[in-house]
Amino acid sequence: MYKVGDYVVKATEGVCEIVAIEPLDMQGISKNVLYLHLVPVENKSVKLYLPESGAKDKLRDVITEEETLKLIDNIPNIEPVEISYEKQRDKVYKEALLSSDPEKLVAVIKAIYIRNEKRQSEGKKNGAVDEHFFKAAEERLYAELAFALKKNKDEMKEFIIEKISKN
Repeated sequence: MYKVGDYVVKATEGVCEIVAIEPLDMQGISKNVLYLHLVPVENKSVKLYLPESGAKDKLRDVITEEETLKLIDNIPNIEPVEISYEKQRDKVYKEALLSSDPEKLVAVIKAIYIRNEKRQSEGKKNGAVDEHFFKAAEERLYAELAFALKKNKDEMKEFIIEKISKN
């Protein structure tokens, strides 16, 4: 089970610190239920509360430094997410983001990058949906990897490119 001081990933918020585990002091809420009080690393002004009993389904451990380096080394081998039908694009991207799985985020980033390259070569603009999900996937991926490697999130893209280039 989680404890105060642990860092976890909540799909919609990214890396969060557990700052307290306590009942909520709110009318109509049982004092017998413990809640994890989470604060996102990227936005310390946000306070999230999650019942401890449901935490396993909503949170996961932050990727380790070793796992991060293995993931980066494996990026060239990760297949872009496949979209069978154009109408599925939004749904597939959302599912990947909500999974908070770093490999799935890489697969989305790669798929959108390839799609955008093709569109640009045809003289077309990048789609707004693609741009939105590309930025969201990059943001979530780089934030967690940077946290694991104790780096600045803004350095991650360049770090990944350099590491892949060396291999």
